Amino acid sequence: MQGLVNTSQVMAALERGIEGAGVSREQALLLIEDAQLGSLLEAAAAIRGRSKGRTVSYSKKIFIPLTHLCRDYCGYCTFRADPAVDGEPYMTSQEVLAVAEAGRRAGCKEALFSLGDQPETIFPEARAFLRKQGFERTLEYLATMTQLVLDETGLLPHSNPGIMDIGDLEWLKESNVSLGLMLESTSSRLRRPQGPHWKAPDKVPSLRLQTIERAGLLSIAFTTGILIGIGETAEERIDSLLAIRDLHEKYGHIQEVIIQPFRAKPGTRMAREPEPSTEDLLRTLAIARLIFGSDMNIQSPPNLLSDDYPRLLGAGINDWGGISPLTKDFINPEAAWPQISVLADKTAAAGFVLRERLAIYPEFSSRPRFVRAPLQSVLQKLQGEDGYARN
Repeated sequence: MQGLVNTSQVMAALERGIEGAGVSREQALLLIEDAQLGSLLEAAAAIRGRSKGRTVSYSKKIFIPLTHLCRDYCGYCTFRADPAVDGEPYMTSQEVLAVAEAGRRAGCKEALFSLGDQPETIFPEARAFLRKQGFERTLEYLATMTQLVLDETGLLPHSNPGIMDIGDLEWLKESNVSLGLMLESTSSRLRRPQGPHWKAPDKVPSLRLQTIERAGLLSIAFTTGILIGIGETAEERIDSLLAIRDLHEKYGHIQEVIIQPFRAKPGTRMAREPEPSTEDLLRTLAIARLIFGSDMNIQSPPNLLSDDYPRLLGAGINDWGGISPLTKDFINPEAAWPQISVLADKTAAAGFVLRERLAIYPEFSSRPRFVRAPLQSVLQKLQGEDGYARN
């Protein structure tokens, strides 16, 4: 009898999601644990199709790792580094411009800035470099570098700098068409000793949610998401997605949600931890689509699933994220991005059309409150009439 009740509840939850009503926390938990994968994927695909049709987008970007220094010591990260004996702790303005210009020549339209969180608070080398350049904080240097790239190359900056206060966000909005911060998880349990977020002061969930909310107050087109497979429970995973949905319902500023699978990397504390299965990733993507509905842009990086990445399209995603023709994925350096021509072919073989977008999605670039006036003229040069990248 219990099985019949569960089946009935699962069907009711799926129908609610397909109708566009969104699913509750209880329904999401029921679906992620009890729904048949095939039924879940069918529902997610139907919801995605209602708003996104058969279009799947990507952004052609150049990756600028402004600094690898970071005060956080996450258990899975190979991007962060301590100061080296030789070499500068940050990219210089000349190095930044050289990479950005190479991206412009290769047809890129997005300059993705990635960097560690507030390294100047623990590394004297970082403080010395910044002061030599006339800055006190990394985020001040970032704002100047993004403005430089915007002015000199016409690429649209998008930065992922970590925790930001309201002043930092206001300043960065002047030169960035969008900003990002992965929530990763709302679970404080993951910060316990030896956990993935142990010794990571910027991975306090409330601080990350506060940054995302501040971006909403300032009408900044924002990218966020969750990292799955780092020891969180199904309940914690659902709660993380719902926390993002709550903020988006309040401010309407989340332009995309990324579902990123944990990948074990040699040399990290979590090098021997099991990775989430493809089915686990598909199930989580489908649940995310049911939670957020048809309008949200949902992304999962193709390079983290090897040659199986077209399967992700069946789980309701509509975006592949940023793809670089020149620079590697510095966050996951072991996972090469697919060539854009191959990505287009495989997307087409799955029945979809690949389209290039900008660092800000069409539905956000068309609303003046999300794009400051100085950025509008640059944006118009790169944007077609429908908001996607101009061919």
